[in-house]
Amino acid sequence: MEKVKKNIPTLRFPQFEGEWEKKKLKKVATFFSGGTPLSTKKSYYNGHIPFIKSGEIKYDTTAQYLSDEGLKNSSSKMVKKGDLLIALYGTTSGEVAISQINGAINQAILCIRGKFDNIYCYNFFLKHKDKIISTYLQGGQGNLSAEIIKSITIPFPSLQEQKKIADFLTITDKRIELLTKKKQLCQQYKKVMMQKLFSQELRFKDENGKEFPKWEVKSLGDLTKYYDGTHQTPKYVKEGVPFYSVESITGNNFSDTKYISEEVFEIESKRVILEKKDILMTRIGDIGTVKYIDWDVRASFYVSIILIKQSDNINSLYLYQFIKSSFFQKELWKRTIHVAFPRKINLGEIGNCRVKCPSFSEQKKIANFLTALDKKIELVEKEIHLSEQFKKYLLQNLFV
Repeated sequence: MEKVKKNIPTLRFPQFEGEWEKKKLKKVATFFSGGTPLSTKKSYYNGHIPFIKSGEIKYDTTAQYLSDEGLKNSSSKMVKKGDLLIALYGTTSGEVAISQINGAINQAILCIRGKFDNIYCYNFFLKHKDKIISTYLQGGQGNLSAEIIKSITIPFPSLQEQKKIADFLTITDKRIELLTKKKQLCQQYKKVMMQKLFSQELRFKDENGKEFPKWEVKSLGDLTKYYDGTHQTPKYVKEGVPFYSVESITGNNFSDTKYISEEVFEIESKRVILEKKDILMTRIGDIGTVKYIDWDVRASFYVSIILIKQSDNINSLYLYQFIKSSFFQKELWKRTIHVAFPRKINLGEIGNCRVKCPSFSEQKKIANFLTALDKKIELVEKEIHLSEQFKKYLLQNLFV
């Protein structure tokens, strides 16, 4: 006879024991949604009460604020900081959050209040969000309803165990939040330093503490060679040579790609070949996103990408950093065909883009400095990824 599976999680704090009790949410909670003032009177929207829309449930600020008059003349309801909120419809259907503010909600949001730990329940919904969306929203599109949410069955441990789980997960969330802020600060610092360095507001000195020579301005085409990828969509194969697309660069993912045959690769390689220290740049749809090739590469690429070859005329790492600067991005913007769909920049126009050229020694100093900042940002990104993976592990194993 098959043993009945007990409602006990894989991971559990040692002071707790016994099975968890499954309950329909409507048995342990009350629910309400809000509304929107029927009138668009300006006096309704010039107040101090945050008016929370479904896409704003995660944030501590809103785009609109109701007045007391606006709140009074609508079916909008007030929620408190710490309330459990679920977006019922709109582009964020199925999103769940703990309210960060006291504010009024519209009809697309459901507030849930019950005799349970809100953060515990919030994390239960996080674990099952994809299942809820796939079950009730066709292709991720559509609406939820209060009745659907009320009918969901949740396994509940004691309130003390709920709080213990919630506290532990909150620590993990705070770590992710702090790391995310650290990443944003690093990115902001790099952006400021790029502006200062490439405007020459900030200059490095040579080994003797003296000024480097005056910068020159040259066109990209005078500094190096550049090529677009194959103009014909190749026949893809299950295994073979990686074939890079715009998505490879924008997603910074060069391992999960499509593949072409060795024969197709050999033909394309007679025209142009990717090498370490080359630069890849998007030119159709997304324009100006770059990737420096710092690995031993054996791949081909599509017409929507530009390959900028390494050259003795300019430090490749410096050029990579300069392409990311606002100075070069403006050069690309001026030459982009914005009325095209998708928008694009023609191959020949890229060579006309101007590049600021310090001496080789100063190029190297700038490149090394900015690359060090990139590596710091990458390390923080790895920490964020590991913390997010740990959170997923906890969600899978701390709940029944």
